[in-house]
Amino acid sequence: MANVPMVTLNDGNQMPQLGFGVFQVPDLAECEAAVTAALQAGYRLLDTATAYQNEEAVGRGIKASGVSREDIFVTSKLWVSEFTYNRAKQGIDASLQRLGLDYLDLYLLHQPYGDTMGAWRALEEAQQAGKIRSIGVSNFYADQLKNLELTMTVKPVINQIEVNPWYQQPTEVAFNQSEDVRVEAWAPFAEGKHDIFTNATIAQIAQAHGKSVGQVILRWLLQRGITVIPKSVHKERMLENIDVFDFELTAEEMQLMASLDKGESQFFDHRDPVTIEQIFGSSLKVLKGEK
Repeated sequence: MANVPMVTLNDGNQMPQLGFGVFQVPDLAECEAAVTAALQAGYRLLDTATAYQNEEAVGRGIKASGVSREDIFVTSKLWVSEFTYNRAKQGIDASLQRLGLDYLDLYLLHQPYGDTMGAWRALEEAQQAGKIRSIGVSNFYADQLKNLELTMTVKPVINQIEVNPWYQQPTEVAFNQSEDVRVEAWAPFAEGKHDIFTNATIAQIAQAHGKSVGQVILRWLLQRGITVIPKSVHKERMLENIDVFDFELTAEEMQLMASLDKGESQFFDHRDPVTIEQIFGSSLKVLKGEK
């Protein structure tokens, strides 16, 4: 069983450097089975979200695994439809209830839209009350993160953003790290886009180490000081993804990986007003007039 290193966050709490994500696992039975299998395979960091609609399944998977709650680092995220102070307080309690847990190890604001300050204040209070141990954000750009830091009392410990070989975000990663905010990569495999698993450059590096393309991608992220949460519902892939701590990429190989950057999101532009309206508009409109 792999021994995943721990990293220390800026609030002193520790979390595993590699974990297991359940984005796009909407089938609750499949999600529960995947979480149980992942924990039994050695994963101790789990990442879910209100928007994934599978928190209940994650909670059941934890219970079915036989792994002690104290040994598991559980992350969830608040959706923008709950981004007011009062709604966020209710959203935190709802996440805990769905997960069947007394506390969350990490809770994130899922997107940088709406009343993020009001929602963050609710997270700070929940942290003081012991409902959440660490608090952070997801998909915040550098200026949005800095604004939150300057406005609120508690600094985020994590910023979960898209990072993969096609969208490496070196400037954003460097800024977060300079602020002592841990970067956590979602979509590390870019969901297979642009034939990532058959890319000749990555395959050549993988062959040199006797590893898979996926393992090289995860290793590259880890060596950039990034926490990573790959998803798979297949046991053999889970075992492969966690088996990345027995080799290192050379400086030359890290440069080869850097050369693959396409400099564009593989999903959508979080700063395009039309996209923001399409994806988040309906969630934000229900909050007008609420605090």
